[in-house]
Amino acid sequence: MFDWLKKKIQPPSVQPEPAPEILGLRLGGGFELDTLKLSLLEGQVTFEGAASTQLIQAVGRIILDESHQLLRFYTDDDGFVQVLLDGGTTDDCVAEVKLWYFYQTRPIDGDAAWKALLDHELVQPEWDLDGQDFTKVWDNTRPVAMTETTWLKDGSRSDTDQFVMIYERPLADHQDEVEVLMVAAEEKILHQRAEHSLVLATGIDLGPTDFRFVS
Repeated sequence: MFDWLKKKIQPPSVQPEPAPEILGLRLGGGFELDTLKLSLLEGQVTFEGAASTQLIQAVGRIILDESHQLLRFYTDDDGFVQVLLDGGTTDDCVAEVKLWYFYQTRPIDGDAAWKALLDHELVQPEWDLDGQDFTKVWDNTRPVAMTETTWLKDGSRSDTDQFVMIYERPLADHQDEVEVLMVAAEEKILHQRAEHSLVLATGIDLGPTDFRFVS
């Protein structure tokens, strides 16, 4: 009795926001990289052995400002495709696509080490990686703060605060192409406790013909 009334006054259920999609890239989907591009860059860039076919295991989104956001599609090949959107969330708003591979992740223990990383270590005129000098790209003297929301295949979501600096170096055998180094200090709250780490990743630009999505 009165079941109809209970149903009427119950608030509508809120559906969780789905993971973003762009250019056919989506959580649980996959894409293929152009093998010719990878072979031409072999020996020139830091990462090695990039898989031609990759599956997307997680999706991240970073809101930069009212007009710009980053979408990151994390793969089973220890890397991610990053898409910069300018002015909207549709395919015609894509301003840049990069392929990144993780180089190193190390924990930062203690508040003093974390503060020193943010205040003095993250932003340098140059960053040496494997004997290669990467030059600071942005003019800022402090790392850029951003928050990434990440969707996983099991339906869970998490937030990570990141403090980022970008460096780059020209590729000698490829005119007008560069390898980019992202240096990021990350803070994640787990079980009401902050965990800190330093993450290094290197990347290259991808053009429209350098990859294609697969179902």
